[in-house]
Amino acid sequence: IPEVQVRPRIISADAAYDAREIRQYNRKRGIKSNIPVNRRSRKQPKRGRPFWFDLELYKKRSAVERFFSWIEAFKKIVPRYERYEHSFMGLIHLACSVMIARVLG
Repeated sequence: IPEVQVRPRIISADAAYDAREIRQYNRKRGIKSNIPVNRRSRKQPKRGRPFWFDLELYKKRSAVERFFSWIEAFKKIVPRYERYEHSFMGLIHLACSVMIARVLG
């Protein structure tokens, strides 16, 4: 089965990715950038129309980050020593099962 390439419609990133080049790159590809403005990177506030930012959507990003930090707790998965993709995915599924079992008690 060939892999399907899917382009995201929206990318959520933290304020460290607030750069004109990143926003332009995404805009050229039809991707909305959900990135908060990094106020530390400017001495004066930016003039003009404010960038689009959806706080509720941004909050969902933490669930994805939490998932990856849990996955990194499984030492076998982090360095990716597995030779075959199906073996690696099996470990990912096993780790997810263990995490779900821990959460459900």
